[in-house]
Amino acid sequence: MKISTKGRYGLTIMIELAKKHGEGPTSLKLIAQTNDLSEHYLEQLIAPLRNAGLVKSIRGAYGGYILGDEPAKITAADIIRVLEGPISPVEGIEDEGPAKKHLWMRIRDAVKDVLDNTTLEDLANYTDDGTTDGYMFYI
Repeated sequence: MKISTKGRYGLTIMIELAKKHGEGPTSLKLIAQTNDLSEHYLEQLIAPLRNAGLVKSIRGAYGGYILGDEPAKITAADIIRVLEGPISPVEGIEDEGPAKKHLWMRIRDAVKDVLDNTTLEDLANYTDDGTTDGYMFYI
């Protein structure tokens, strides 16, 4: 499964809002500047997130966006499903042979499990403690 820029940038918006949860509205301009992203593109992504109730818009001079719920109640899966659609590693899974169908279903379930069990609170509070080593390749 490949997450497009819609899903990646949508997660960025939501993580930034989670980091500022309880501090009032945050503008897309600030999120765009902080993460070196296109404000225009973020404006396109915020509409489906707002329609799904994941964010609320606040009008006015000091307006912007806030989360529609507590960061601990919004999962990465909620965001990805709104912006990317159903979570599936392959299309036409029902047309596959039994062994491949079982494999694709296990992969789908593993991805869904990770996304369903990762909240915005987890992502907003994440710190890299240096314990996760990258892959080391030796020639």
